[in-house]
Amino acid sequence: MQHLLNPITTTPTYKKMTQQFDFTNHSHRRFNPLSNTYVLCSPHRAKRPWQGAREEVKKLNLPHYDPKCYLCPGNIRATGDVNPKFDSTYIFPNDYPAVKLEQPDYIDDEPKDTLRGKLFKTQAVKGKCFVICFSPKHNLTLPLMSIKELTKVIDAWSSLYDNLKKEADADIAPYKYLQIFENKGFAMGCSNPHPHGQAWCLDIVPTEVDHELHNMQEYYHENHSHMLGDYVRLELEEKERVVVENDSFVAVVPYWALWPFETLLMSKEHLRSTQDFNEKHKLDLADILKKLTTKYDNLFNTFFPYSMGIHQAPLQCSEEVKNASWFHMHFYPPLLRSATVKKFCVGFEMLGEAQRDLTSEQAAAKLQELSGDVHFMTK
Repeated sequence: MQHLLNPITTTPTYKKMTQQFDFTNHSHRRFNPLSNTYVLCSPHRAKRPWQGAREEVKKLNLPHYDPKCYLCPGNIRATGDVNPKFDSTYIFPNDYPAVKLEQPDYIDDEPKDTLRGKLFKTQAVKGKCFVICFSPKHNLTLPLMSIKELTKVIDAWSSLYDNLKKEADADIAPYKYLQIFENKGFAMGCSNPHPHGQAWCLDIVPTEVDHELHNMQEYYHENHSHMLGDYVRLELEEKERVVVENDSFVAVVPYWALWPFETLLMSKEHLRSTQDFNEKHKLDLADILKKLTTKYDNLFNTFFPYSMGIHQAPLQCSEEVKNASWFHMHFYPPLLRSATVKKFCVGFEMLGEAQRDLTSEQAAAKLQELSGDVHFMTK
């Protein structure tokens, strides 16, 4: 049987290049110290034509109030509960939670020296899930909210953290970690356009957070300084990847970003959680969130989709873990070239390692030139 392609005879002879390495045109790997992983960067691939899938751009001409929305004030939710006529940020227990607090304990009696004991490991997870309505107005997203309105969202995040930590400290509930996040846009699986996020409070520390905390502790032991503290200082010195900053926070396209316009928002000083915030920190976080998300929407003149999450100190942990923690927020947006073309993590990304088609510096340059004060809808 004859092969159609013989790699031995068709591959050109390898020659070592003498030209200077170009980060904007040559493939390379970048190390992510938070996850202890690498990202393959292939900037030359961004030039290839795109004939793949395109997202539908959905116009969001939404009313202030939708009588059919499960999250609008005064409306009946799917379970029959009625929302109060709230006039600010509103938190309620998720009607369809991913985890439950009231469930039996799991007893793993499989012998550890058996194949099942070695390979089929199970751990029960208990907790409580919440929905956080950012605003009573059905048609507002974070960049369209005022600083005062955004500060109330941050107050709600902080109050939820404080209240759940008190329950954990008093042994009322076995909470260890509170994961606050937002999925914005249909491209990120958000089925309800009413501005809202979620919070899952668990009796375990989730895998991604656990890896970050472990790596930050290792960095501190080796360098006697905080990883993100050092990273903030380096980014502020170089400025190349800084998207927006104020007195308390800075948002950058991280050097090791996977998603095309991924950003990492970090406190400039060592704030372990929202419990370390003062009123100035809350106002500054509201300010930088508004500017960053406005830049996102202005990039492709669309309501920019993303998954956003807060990483901070666990509710219950050792002093070492608590002091290694550094408040930061991840923004993972999927859009690549336009409002209709998004990045897919498939193939090599699933089987090899993370990969991106433009450098962090190129992405940051695009975001830097955009307005963070004037939204495209108001121009």
